[in-house]
Amino acid sequence: MDTNQSTSQTTAHHRLRTLGATGPAVFPLGLGCMGMSALYGEADRSESIATIHAALDAGVTLLDTGDFYGMGHNELLINEALRTAPAAAREQALTSVKFGALRTVEGGFTGYDGRPAAVKNFLAYSLQRLGRDHIDIYRIARVDPDVPIEETVGAIAEAVEAGHVRHIGLSEVGADTLRRAAAVAPIADLQIEYSLISRGIEQEILPTARELGIGVTAYGVLSRGLISGHFTRDRELAPGDFRGMSPRFQGENLQRNLDLVEALRKVAESKGISVAQAAIAWVLSRGEDVVPLVGARRRDRLSEALGAMDVELTPADLTAIEDAIPAGAAAGARYPEAQMAHLDSEH
Repeated sequence: MDTNQSTSQTTAHHRLRTLGATGPAVFPLGLGCMGMSALYGEADRSESIATIHAALDAGVTLLDTGDFYGMGHNELLINEALRTAPAAAREQALTSVKFGALRTVEGGFTGYDGRPAAVKNFLAYSLQRLGRDHIDIYRIARVDPDVPIEETVGAIAEAVEAGHVRHIGLSEVGADTLRRAAAVAPIADLQIEYSLISRGIEQEILPTARELGIGVTAYGVLSRGLISGHFTRDRELAPGDFRGMSPRFQGENLQRNLDLVEALRKVAESKGISVAQAAIAWVLSRGEDVVPLVGARRRDRLSEALGAMDVELTPADLTAIEDAIPAGAAAGARYPEAQMAHLDSEH
């Protein structure tokens, strides 16, 4: 599909972006569905489905999930949303699935499994839960330290050959792993955290991805709501909300990070846009090979995020935004220490 092609839902301004040299053409924003099932407290099922429907109606094509989000709940939710969507919307939807995380009944994480036999097993269950005969982009959520990435990617490549997967993706890997994986089979995209407040990939990972013709699907573009403009200093988090353990949401770190948000708010207000729109528009400005994933759980948040595509940022605007939240200004790490250890991208 021509990346300059417009759909009935998009304008010339909202041209599709291609994920790398070999990946699919997608709407400039993707919908991250994790929060509809896990890690941010209770979600409203009917509103979640309505949000997916609204996203598809707006032209969004990429739906991002993981088989471990709610231990399969999220894939089943997407299945229901697609089954109840108009046929045209259902046909335009592309599924991006992460696998490999090992869970406990209590919801804990116990590691990752990237063995070829495990890849085939995870894939079989995901296809069943999603109710589809293929997954568009399939990726291990974190590199299994006990299995060479070549073996894991090779197993996904076999699934591509068999027609069960369309494209191979990666998640949170560093430049060396990116090169090793790309030597085995074509890689469509790297899914990795990238936002105003998380810019570590700019040093080595993003240039390497571009050299190899690999696109980027950027998650955490609002840093789990931290830089959305909606998170208040006195907010009480619900039980089970991941942010209760996240370093950036703790004590003094939270106060310092929200000071950065207030600086960004001044810039956003001067342009007549919201803080979230400024943050998303900044990620959109990083290049045609970057597709932000927005984790909207409600239609109003989705609508706000979609509005970011109509924001034109001038060089002066970009300078003002980056002055408000300078690279490296975040207080606290992206994840708790134990989870940071699993990030190949941080090593």
